[in-house]
Amino acid sequence: MADKRFFTVSEPISLEKLAEIAQADMAGNISAQALYRDVAALSDAVEDQVSFLDNKSYIKAFSTSKAGACLVDPDFADRAPSGMALLLTKQPYHAYARIAQAFHPDRVYVSQHHASASIDPSAVIGKDVTIEPGVVISENVTIGQGTRIGANTVLERAVTVGAHCNIGANVVVQCCLMGDRVILHPGICIGQDGFGFALGAGGHLKVPQLGRVVIENDVEIGAGTTIDRGAGPDTVIGEGTKIDNLVQIGHNVTIGKACVVVAQAGISGSTKIGNFVIIGGQVGIAGHLKIGDGAQIAAKSGLMRNVEAGSKIAGIPGKPIKEWFRGIATLDKLTRKKKG
Repeated sequence: MADKRFFTVSEPISLEKLAEIAQADMAGNISAQALYRDVAALSDAVEDQVSFLDNKSYIKAFSTSKAGACLVDPDFADRAPSGMALLLTKQPYHAYARIAQAFHPDRVYVSQHHASASIDPSAVIGKDVTIEPGVVISENVTIGQGTRIGANTVLERAVTVGAHCNIGANVVVQCCLMGDRVILHPGICIGQDGFGFALGAGGHLKVPQLGRVVIENDVEIGAGTTIDRGAGPDTVIGEGTKIDNLVQIGHNVTIGKACVVVAQAGISGSTKIGNFVIIGGQVGIAGHLKIGDGAQIAAKSGLMRNVEAGSKIAGIPGKPIKEWFRGIATLDKLTRKKKG
């Protein structure tokens, strides 16, 4: 069971209801009214918990699991242990996400404005907004209905935050227009100056950064990430994009819809990233590049040229992943021959 000190846990849910939530088919000789109390990993689950199998590497753990019910692809149903209820779906992990959300609904915050918060009289604050201790809300800020602002967060002049957002503690936001249902984890900095200087032998002259950061609906951004505002054009984070912890996004960058950017990636200024792009951990991307829709960039790659839509890229400098693997294999062969 999840620790109730930290997580909200729902009432028990019937197998029949779980199948409906998961959009899965029931199998196994188990009553549709059997109740389950939580989700758990295959190796830890017990008879009143639900688990899932989404990776063939865990078939052995699946076949010996004590979970009362399991989400599984029909192709692996015959490997289930006796007495386990099966919820059959071609997308077990997506189904698990829906069930986990049902067991652990979002925490409901009490709508309040803490006495220690500093709120400028010109700020426009919607209904049912939670403002925690030490928050600073500057002039002309707008906050939509049902949003939570975490402790010690600062929203600078004229920032707009949409409805039902969840902004964590110690976040700083400036020069930003934010959509609805955005999640910002603790320690994020958004809208600070982009790294723009006119370089010269006599010194480097600062170029005013006159753009904004535009964050569209349903974006989630991980702890410690920094997103610079544009120099003139805006920095844009597209609808539904998910950004991990400790990512740096430079000025004028545009990221499309439903992209995934994994931890410690760095995206240099004015790069344009299409929709549904996946960028692995510690990837470095040079400035002014274009990355096409659906491209996938392997972890620790370094991009120095444009990437076509649908490409899979790896290595430093980044190249098509099959070409990169051939190069690694060739180098290994040459190394083995020298040693021999």
